Amino acid sequence: MAHSHGHDHHHGHAHQHSHDPATPHPAQAAPWSILRMTVAARLAAAVAVSAGLWGIVWLAMR
Repeated sequence: MAHSHGHDHHHGHAHQHSHDPATPHPAQAAPWSILRMTVAARLAAAVAVSAGLWGIVWLAMR
């Protein structure tokens, strides 16, 4: 038995993917990458993050 409400079930969303679902997404240009940083820059970033986290711990302990 057919059941009709008289309205369309098409939702109109378009898919922008242009690759096969089994293949991974194509690479996108990143504004920055930790892999492109020098060792000194990575070390400085790690020290900065560590100092920030220790600052949070210090504030929490007060």
